[in-house]
This record gives sequence, structure tokens and C-alpha cells, in this order.
Amino acid sequence: MTENKSVKQMIGKVFIDIADAIETGQFGAKIKVGLTTLGSEHGVDNLVKGAELAAKTSTDFDIVLIGPKVDTPLEIVEVNNEEEMHKKMEELLDSGYIKACVTMHYNFPIGVSTVGKVITPGMGREMFLATTTGTSSAHRVEAMVKNAIYGIITAKAMGIENPTVGILNLDGARQTEKALKELNANGYPVNFSESMRSDGGAVMRGNDLLAGTVDVMVSDTLTGNIMMKVFSSYTTGGSYEALGYGYGPGVGEDYKRVILILSRASGVPVVANAIKYAAGLAKGDLVEVAAREFKKAREAKLDEILKGLSKDTKKAAQEDEGEITAPPKEVVTGSISGIDIMDLEDAVKALWKAGIYAESGMGCTGPIVMIAEDKLQEAMRVLAKAGFVAQEGGIC
Repeated sequence: MTENKSVKQMIGKVFIDIADAIETGQFGAKIKVGLTTLGSEHGVDNLVKGAELAAKTSTDFDIVLIGPKVDTPLEIVEVNNEEEMHKKMEELLDSGYIKACVTMHYNFPIGVSTVGKVITPGMGREMFLATTTGTSSAHRVEAMVKNAIYGIITAKAMGIENPTVGILNLDGARQTEKALKELNANGYPVNFSESMRSDGGAVMRGNDLLAGTVDVMVSDTLTGNIMMKVFSSYTTGGSYEALGYGYGPGVGEDYKRVILILSRASGVPVVANAIKYAAGLAKGDLVEVAAREFKKAREAKLDEILKGLSKDTKKAAQEDEGEITAPPKEVVTGSISGIDIMDLEDAVKALWKAGIYAESGMGCTGPIVMIAEDKLQEAMRVLAKAGFVAQEGGIC
């Protein structure tokens, strides 16, 4: 009886190994995911426990610890300090020994930023935050446009074929929306979602953050970093990040390493989830997906769109025109939304130049330009031609 049980167990293991090999494409060996174990505010043991939890709950990858020797059944590559640890991590990634790695306090080059993954408290949905660390660009709106692409890339690598996208209602959101809609019109598909609020639109409110209205939420990196911290530790008071999947992989054009970031405050559950996130990205071939998506975006005139976002061109044009004075004052009961706060006064001056009296204001969904009701359509045409709003407009 014991012998028969042993044979059945061996046969079962063989079938599991075959299934793993078919899924990973690596016959005879599972993919390996690294975890560096120095630098946590909660100590080495916190990270090791997270790795062991990931190993217990997932059987389709192996984990390699990079750090000091500890008592664990997991494989260890021994190092003595953080500098040596990151050098060894890069060496293991570049050699292909590990396919992805989770680490802390790692510096990415400009142009690379990380896409975090959270579990939203309202509906328990998973949502990608694009982005949470790093710098996509020194120009705010250009960075947010790139962040959207980075989020789409990451979601696709994780198996979401056509991820929904929303832009958080921040400075630069309307310009980002306009640029992404132009990219979409040029042939790079962006699947815009609608806010859960009654006025809808692709610009998301705080309610959408809590509910997880979209697959990919776009913001600037500093805001994304704050959101990541709040989502991961709102139940613990901030010192221990207990929820979510960490700050995610560094994504950027021609960036070849799959390196995911944790906070030094990340606790055991987040460490375990981050390792699983890394394994999923390795299997989904994040680097190949990024190359493909960037190629499509370039073909859709991404470079031209980004170049057109520079405010220096508009400022130079305004300086050449000299001082623009307002037309005679009118009663302004009509309004146009969809203009970025940074462009609001320039939009007003563009209307003045066209002979339309206008004032700037703030509506419930953000900045607005206020004009006379009977001049709404004409004002919309002027603003669309000048590039302040999308062609379809946003008359309130």
C-alpha cells in the first residue's frame, strides 16, 4: 500500500512538472525570480518570510535570495552589503539566471519609472498605478503620457489584452488626455474608461481610485507614490505596508531588466505579492511587450505629440504677439471644461485675441473658461484650433 502511494505521488509530480514546463516554456527548469534581502526597515527576516510565503502559495517559479546567509530552504546567493547586492542582482539578471528581481532603494535612469499594483478598498479590484517611483520625463505632461504607455505595457504583460485607462484629475490631466486621444486617433489604441461619477469622462476622481474604475490609473510619479503608500498601509498607520503588490517594475524604452521595487516599509504579504507580480511579468515577457508597444506608439507619432507639449513654444508665440487686452466685458454664464490649469490663462488670452470676452474659473470637475452662452461654439472652435481642448470639446 505504501509503495503504491509513493508511485502515485511520483506520477503526480511528473504531471505537475510537465504542466509547469508547458506553461513556462522551460522544460526541465522553472523560471527563477530574485529577491534582495538587505535594506528593509523590518529586517532581513521580514523579506525572507515574504519569499517563503510566495514559495508556499506558488509552484510555477523558484526564488533566489540575494543577501546574507539565513536559515531557509530557498536558494541564496550570498553578499555582504547593499552595493554588492545590487551588482550581483544585475549580474544575475543580465546572465539570464534570474528572469526578474524584487528589490528596494534602486536607482533607475531618467526615462524609466515603475508601475505599481494595488487592491482598491471599494470593490476589491486590482489596479495598476502608473507610475509610483522613478522619472519618466522632466516635463510633467510628457511624463504622464509616457506613464500611461508604461501602465498599458505592464497590464498587457500581466495578461490584460485591452486594459482600460483613466487619468487622475491632477495638474496636466487635460493635456495628457488630449495627447493620448491624439495618439489613439493616430493608430495607437488607448482604451479610455469612464469615471463612475455622473459626468463621466476619462479624467478620474477620487471615487474612481477607491472603486478601481480602471485597469490603469495614470498620474505623475509623486502622486502615484503617495497613493501607493496609502493603499498599502491605510489599515496599519503607515509604518507597515500590508496590502498590494508593491511599487512594480521599472518600464522605459529600451530598458531590458525586469526589476520591481518595494518600499523599505513593505511587510511580508506585500513582499510575497511582489514576487508573484515579478514572476507574472517574466512569464508575460515584459521587455518584449514594451518593445512592441513603443514601436506602435512611435508609428502613431508619439515623438511629435510629445514635442508639441512643450510650453516654451506657446510662451514664445505669446511674447511675439505682445500684450493682449480683453474685449468689452460680457455676462459669462456659459463654460468650457477640459483645459489644464497650467494653460487656463493662456486659453483666456487666445479667446481675447479672437475678440471673444472670457474669464477663467473653477468648476466642480476642474478649471473652466467662462464665456457668453451665445459664443460657446465659436469659443470652442478657437480653443480647439489653438490646441487647448480636444476637437470634441467639453461644454458644461
